Amino acid sequence: MEPTATNQLAQRISELLTEARGRIVQSVNHTMVLTYYEIGRMIVHEEQNGNERADYGKQLIKTLSIKLTADFGKGFSQRNLEQMRQFYLVYSKAQTLSAEFESDDKPVKKFQLSWSHYLKLMRIEDVDERNFYEIESYKNNWSLRELERQYNTALYTRLSLSRSGSQVRRLAKEGQLLQKPQDAIKDPYILEFIGLPEQSTYSESELEQKLIEKLEHFMLELGTGFTFVARQQRISFDEKHFRIDLVFYNRILRCFVLIDLKIGELKHQDIGQMQMYVNFYDRRMRLPEENKTIGIILCQDKSEAVVEFTLPENNQQIFASKYTTVLPSKESLVKLIRD
Repeated sequence: MEPTATNQLAQRISELLTEARGRIVQSVNHTMVLTYYEIGRMIVHEEQNGNERADYGKQLIKTLSIKLTADFGKGFSQRNLEQMRQFYLVYSKAQTLSAEFESDDKPVKKFQLSWSHYLKLMRIEDVDERNFYEIESYKNNWSLRELERQYNTALYTRLSLSRSGSQVRRLAKEGQLLQKPQDAIKDPYILEFIGLPEQSTYSESELEQKLIEKLEHFMLELGTGFTFVARQQRISFDEKHFRIDLVFYNRILRCFVLIDLKIGELKHQDIGQMQMYVNFYDRRMRLPEENKTIGIILCQDKSEAVVEFTLPENNQQIFASKYTTVLPSKESLVKLIRD
């Protein structure tokens, strides 16, 4: 067999094994989570038989921990058993991805994430917010670390504050859906992953370079469906040359997304420049079957009045959003979002 053919066969076998291992891990995770859910159910039902006395419940978990640890080793501490009990209490009502389905006439929970994910999720008190993060974790294959980051940067709050009541309820049931340009916009964008101090003096090119170095993180912050196209893309007409900082394409919205980075406060000239970029893409780059180009200006500060009166009333293409390069405190983040 030729070396090239051998390498191709090895590659196909490697892909098959990787896929099989992934399915095995997913199956093990699902079985483990279901088992913990059932253990939690059994503990709660036993407590109810004991009239839900607090001292009875504590003694029950303590005794179970001793017996189960002796039989099965680590993993059944009092703390772990309490978490299984809490897991059942939180998820015993039908939830989005964890809704019940029938199997041999017995209702079974369908859990799609790892136990570590659920340990984080069940600490989120608001049911709608918890549902949202569960859906987004599954849809986007978020690791536990990414789930924690998205929660810590208040993704649900950032999205929900710009939506009506019915749209917020839809977020809780279906996660983030991209159906129109506004659905892809956040304000503010949290860019703490690039490692630039908030008060540090840096140029727009340095900010751009940091975003490129952390492109995977930046695309997660941008949201679902984004693919990277170019940086500093040159466009020319009438012997004049301009460069667009970052160009993306969104597969769901089926349109180009242009991003311009601005240090300091947004000026009306910046909006006009982005309008020119968007017009160029719409007239020279966009295919007939694609939707109109979106332009996002990321700035440190902006006047809503400047944005409002520079853009046309029916604007659906140009958006200005603040960004911060550090993760604010919870109080500061809420104020930043509401302002």
